[in-house]
Amino acid sequence: MGSSPNDIDQPLIESLSSQSLNKSIVNHESSKELEFILSDSSLPFLQRLRQATWIESKLLFYLAAPAVIVYAINYLMSMSTQIMSGHLGNLELAASSLGNNGIQIFCYGLMLGMGSAVETLCGQAYGAHKYEMLGLYLQRSTILLTLTGILLSLIYIFCEPILIFLGESQDIASAAAIFVYGLIPQIFAYAVNFPIQKFLQAQSIVAPSAYISATTLVFHLLLSWLAVYKFGLGLLGASLVLSFSWWIIVVAQAIYIVKSDKCKQTWGGFSVEAFSGLPGFFKLSAASAVMLCLETWYYEVLVLLAGLLENPELSLDSLSICMTINGWVFMISVGFNAAASVRVSNELGAGNPKSAAFSVMAVTCYSSIISFIAAMLIMALRDVISYAFTGGEAVAAAVSDLCPLLAITLILNGIQPVLSGVAVGCGWQAFVAYVNVGCYYVVGVPLGALFGFYYNFGAKGIWAGMIGGTAMQTLILVWVTFQTNWNKEVEEANKRLDKWQSNKEPLLN
Repeated sequence: MGSSPNDIDQPLIESLSSQSLNKSIVNHESSKELEFILSDSSLPFLQRLRQATWIESKLLFYLAAPAVIVYAINYLMSMSTQIMSGHLGNLELAASSLGNNGIQIFCYGLMLGMGSAVETLCGQAYGAHKYEMLGLYLQRSTILLTLTGILLSLIYIFCEPILIFLGESQDIASAAAIFVYGLIPQIFAYAVNFPIQKFLQAQSIVAPSAYISATTLVFHLLLSWLAVYKFGLGLLGASLVLSFSWWIIVVAQAIYIVKSDKCKQTWGGFSVEAFSGLPGFFKLSAASAVMLCLETWYYEVLVLLAGLLENPELSLDSLSICMTINGWVFMISVGFNAAASVRVSNELGAGNPKSAAFSVMAVTCYSSIISFIAAMLIMALRDVISYAFTGGEAVAAAVSDLCPLLAITLILNGIQPVLSGVAVGCGWQAFVAYVNVGCYYVVGVPLGALFGFYYNFGAKGIWAGMIGGTAMQTLILVWVTFQTNWNKEVEEANKRLDKWQSNKEPLLN
């Protein structure tokens, strides 16, 4: 599970802190240089483009690469747990898939969405050098997410009757409930982890989280293997190990914040002031949660609808494998999402509109290229990729049949998450929430149900219809981002920061 937090080497922490501090200074200077180059009309366009691309690429990949590693490793922990459960049998695979892609992702989306409020606030405040507010926002978010976690735990406790009410079979619902019970401690790890992640990312501190996650993954795999195969703890043992792994990551990151020189300006210790201004903070957190939840729950609906088809075990197994692969590749886009959010919010807070606009263009191009390559790789391996999860030939054939839809989804995910990150950096969460409602639940879900059930296209029909909703949402975000007046966004960021400084409350228009 990773080293005990008490065993973390102090010289290592000091070394990481020093590196982070030096790189932070370099990033500030690079940001100023980028705005100067983009504003220098005396330079030829191609020369400006070449120089700006080089600077922005360094800033983006310094943020995105470790962020991709963190999100990919965290997702890989869940995926490895699902793989080990799947090798116990098809019922266990369906149960762990329903627990992970059904119940657990409900909590994940809500908590990550609420935590992303810290991303907007801390990112713009850090860009404006108002460091003292970051620690306060971190504490407020943790308080709100912990209270939310208490309510969410009730869903986990009563997940079996909920799944049966939604139409899942008794056998799958009972097995999924056993798996979900072991994930209850993970809820409260989310409540602390997501605010910490956003707090660190806003300061461009991402490498330490990558080191911690990578170390934890090694021990997670070992302990999961022991729990499932050697000690025979089955689904419950697998999920308990997953929860324990998340808590190790949380504690290690918290120790880094307390010990790090880089966080001395932004972390001033615990304060009772964190309990003030919670209603205003909750409004922003709720808007952020709605925006992200509507996205993460979208494909949860796909899994739940698949459980209502004929031969639900085969449908769930094939779809869950595709969704797991999609989720893993999606972590790359989420890493670029984090980078886009940090870059845009920092540049707006620093008053650099041209740099913010150029960053959006650059990160979208990089993410799209990587997602296209991943889609082509999936198509090349479509006939064998399912054997990493289970040995069934029927499942392998069903997964191969779904891979073209998976490839299309991956290509769309190269654009949509990045633009969502831009929305978070600008504070557009409420607007994007409305877009998500219309595209996903007014268009995508009904269209998927129509194709899947009325026209009897099954899982392929459900997925194809929901891809239509994703495509519509992506086009709208592209258009809105293209039409954005970045000078006006800088003015809005300045107004927001003035309100925070005087009221010490997170107020967004």
